[in-house]
Amino acid sequence: MKPSLQVRLSQHLALTPQLQQSIRLLQLSTLELHQEIEQMLEQNPFLEIEGERSPMELGLERVSAPAASDEPASDARPERSADAGSGSERESATDDAAAGDEPAGVDSAEFGLAEREDWANGTEGDDFDGIRELPSNAAAGGDDEFEPLDSAQAGPTLQDHLRRQLLGMRLSEEDAAAVLALIESLDDDGYLADPLEEIAARLADSLDIAADEATVREELLDRLRCALKWLQSMEPTGVGAANLSDCLVLQLRTRPRSAAQALAIIICKQHLDLLARRDVRKLMAVTGADEALLREAQALIVTCEPKPGRPFARAEANIIVPDVIVQKAGRGWKAVLNPDVAPKLRINDLYAQAIRGQRQGGSGLSTRLQEARWFVKNILQRFDTILRVSQAIVERQKAFFTHGAIAMKPLVLREIADELGLHESTISRVTTAKYMATPFGTYELKYFFGSSLATEAGGNASSTAVRALIKQFVGAEDPARPLSDSQLAEMLAEQGIQVARRTVAKYREALKIAPANQRKSI
Repeated sequence: MKPSLQVRLSQHLALTPQLQQSIRLLQLSTLELHQEIEQMLEQNPFLEIEGERSPMELGLERVSAPAASDEPASDARPERSADAGSGSERESATDDAAAGDEPAGVDSAEFGLAEREDWANGTEGDDFDGIRELPSNAAAGGDDEFEPLDSAQAGPTLQDHLRRQLLGMRLSEEDAAAVLALIESLDDDGYLADPLEEIAARLADSLDIAADEATVREELLDRLRCALKWLQSMEPTGVGAANLSDCLVLQLRTRPRSAAQALAIIICKQHLDLLARRDVRKLMAVTGADEALLREAQALIVTCEPKPGRPFARAEANIIVPDVIVQKAGRGWKAVLNPDVAPKLRINDLYAQAIRGQRQGGSGLSTRLQEARWFVKNILQRFDTILRVSQAIVERQKAFFTHGAIAMKPLVLREIADELGLHESTISRVTTAKYMATPFGTYELKYFFGSSLATEAGGNASSTAVRALIKQFVGAEDPARPLSDSQLAEMLAEQGIQVARRTVAKYREALKIAPANQRKSI
């Protein structure tokens, strides 16, 4: 084959490091961004938090301080204030210069109550799409530093609470060690994560007990069984149970003795599945109780806590810090950035001036300075984009902020992308893991987007509004005669919204609402 030269013309998109960083920062959540900033502050000496004094500034301040010891302290104090004032002027001038370079860019449960819907499946109920409607903590804290999660006060864990009780119990050293081993084996809900046999086997391995020493292993298992009784006598009642049935029985045994209490214990031990299905006839047949006594037993069971460790759950796991806060503005609404989330970063002007006259093409410090400037610009651009998208959402969903989810309008990502001149993938990154505080709770930005359903009037209804209607219908239903999916579809049709029964069932399951037969009261 004869070698030859060919000229070929082609186009390709090259992402610069600055653009790659901008895209990556845009898709980070608030917590991830906070971690990224902390890492950058450690790596880049030119980057610092606004309001902090750098080591060079402190050193220059000491050098410029008057050395005469016979001057009164009142005379020296104004000079330090003047130096500090000039430093703040330089900082503000630097920030202004940097800013000028920025681009413009009804929950029904297995037992009929919402707070008990996690008994059947062992999971807490979340709102649609896993979004928890938690109150905003935007007004909390006045710190200048970027610490959005500092307001969360970490209380004692369940293990800490139990260890303190163990200190007050007069147990032998061996029994206390066995109880402590069980405490360490509890999960976040207060249940034993493993059977006693497995815990005993792990302890035997850690103590180097030979496998053939069956007697020693059996003694260890007996000690754990005794320790379990001590553990289950602690507060909160129900801790240390192996399953939901045992947890409820432990709590019911502390109630005053009565026929209803005895029946409730029998139901929790043997017929909890029948109660979850609300099969009244079978319950009456297998227990021999009448309907009135069955209602009393159910009322006792409902008062129990299915997850004893729930009150000791870490607050950080439930806190959502909103990136944007929606405020009333005249007759409308406006979106503003949460000041507790936006980091206050700056370029250290003294460090930058120190290398300004020594810049060379391959200078490592010059590269670090450029990286710091890029990082600050990309952070500002990130929040500018979030604010623009949030304001566009607020303008499209004005009715929601006045009337709630029932007034939500259909909205897709492309509409916001076309309005702002951004790509649809950019809108997707902005609306993921970013939250907005509204008068009705804190929601992920993606919550405000939903498909449309046709109405008889020729308009469109948002799927979010349809879910809100279903939730409203179920909340107002007669507990003795709960609404079926077909009845809910008919009620929506009366509102002019044509929805199939299967679609109603899908929305009901997304709202974590049980079927009609499980919502029926006994």
